Order: sequence, then C-alpha cells, then structure tokens
Amino acid sequence: MNRRFITVLVFALVVSAIASVVLYRLISARVTATQPVPSTKIVVASRNLDIGTLVSSSDVTTSDFTGAPPAGSFRNVEDVVGRGVVSPIYSGEAVLDSRLAARGAGAGLAATIPPGMRAVAIRVNDVVGVSGFVLPGMRVDVLIDGVPPQGSPALGTLTKTILQNIEVLSAGPNIQRDAEGKPVSVGVVNLLVTPEQAETLSLASNETKIQLVLRNPLDKEIAKTPGTAVANLFNGGSGIGAAGVPRAAAAKPGAAAPRPARKASAPSPPQEKAAPPPPPPPITVEVYHGTKKSEAKFANQEANP
Repeated sequence: MNRRFITVLVFALVVSAIASVVLYRLISARVTATQPVPSTKIVVASRNLDIGTLVSSSDVTTSDFTGAPPAGSFRNVEDVVGRGVVSPIYSGEAVLDSRLAARGAGAGLAATIPPGMRAVAIRVNDVVGVSGFVLPGMRVDVLIDGVPPQGSPALGTLTKTILQNIEVLSAGPNIQRDAEGKPVSVGVVNLLVTPEQAETLSLASNETKIQLVLRNPLDKEIAKTPGTAVANLFNGGSGIGAAGVPRAAAAKPGAAAPRPARKASAPSPPQEKAAPPPPPPPITVEVYHGTKKSEAKFANQEANP
C-alpha cells in the first residue's frame, strides 16, 4: 500500500514539473513577442554605387536597423551627399564612412587614391593592352628594357625588374573590374605607387621601354633578380655579375689558367761531328784442300751498329 502511494506521488511530481516548464516557455515567448525590438534609422544605398560615383540624395535613403548600428554608419542623408565612393556599395547595404572619400575630395579616380600614395599613368604595348589582362585591382611587376649608361657593349640590351607587387588602379578610363571579365583594349594603365616609386616610373617611361608582368595577388614575396642581357640569351648565362659581365662569360671556378707563350730560346752553337769509328777487322777462315791450305776473309757484319 505504501509503495503504490509513493509511486503515484512521484509520477504526479514529474508530470507537474514538465507541465510547468512547458507553460513557462509559452508565456516567455508570448511576452517577448509583444515587446518592441529597438531599432535605429541609418543611411543605406537605394541602388548599386560603383567606385568613383559622387553620391547624390537619390542614391541613398534611410532604413530601420535592428540592434546596434554598424560602426561608421550615418544617421542623416546630408552627411553622405556630395562624397565620392571608393569601394562598391550594393543596394540596401549600409553606407559606411570607410566606403566614402573625404568630403571635398570629389569623385572619380582621384577619390580612390589613399593618402600618401600617387597614381602614375603608364603606356602599355599592344600585347598588354589588347590582351586586357591588366584590370583594376590586379598586381603587377614593372620591368624595363634598355642600355645602361657605361654598360659593356658585349652585354647588349639589359632587362631589369625595378618595381614589384604594384596595384593597378585603373585600366584606361575604367576604374573598376568588368563584371563579365571581358578583355578591354587599353593603351594606358594607372598604377598606385609611393612618391619615390612615382619618380622611378617617370624616369623609366622616358628613358627605357616598360613591360608589365602579371602576378598572383596573394603572392607578396619580393624576388631578388640580377637582371639579364641579350648576351645571356646566346651564351646560356644566368644573369649579370657584380662587374657587369655575363656570368657565363666569367671564368669558371677550378678552370685551368691559359699557359703563357713559350719564349723562343737562343740557337745553340753548332757541334763538331765526331770521327767515324774504324771498321772492324775481317773474319779469316782457313780452308784445307788435301794438303793445300788457303784463307778466305769475310766482312765482320756483327760489329756494325
């Protein structure tokens, strides 16, 4: 009797606990749904805004943003009107201060240049221009071809890398990538460089021939190249030595030095000929015919040298 009572009591307690939890969750959800969620009005783009666009009042609007507003957002439309776009802003996206140029900087290419940097226009050849592989945002190396002053005539034209990992700011009048990735024929590209690099590029474009080499944007390593010359194309060299001489033309380590020319010695005085040795005595042979005796003489051939 007591065991049955205890079992019923435990079962009732478990059921009541489960019912209490379910009821508590239902009431909490209803109360939360009835409470208003705080929101803030921020400025968002009413259409897609490309790089270089000058923001007007029709390009932006205000919208409710639930929760804490993002850092750098604006509350009033007047704060963004008249500023240039330096990074693409999509429709419905919050307009942030980092996506806009400083007030008074204007729009276009100049607004996309960061403080302390310069944009230098470089004329490209037909291969680079027509191929269209140099697009805004890509990274390139700058090579020059020319004859260095006081260079060795045996080297010929020298090719040297002068700048590496340079960002392409624009390709011709286009300052943003083509959405379809189609090549566009351009004759001039703008590179984003420092003031010192701008001086180097200006001098190189006037005195030498410039070639751009495309590189992986994730590759940040600066390669140390010795440069190469026309002479290396024919003698199998691997760059220019410290003295400006092709490496293949330099003496190989361990190679034997050329022998000096042997000086002509003075002619020796003529020597007197020695007198020939006397002829060897003949060989005498005695021949007997019965009681008669005779001698025969033969030349001694064995004694001759």
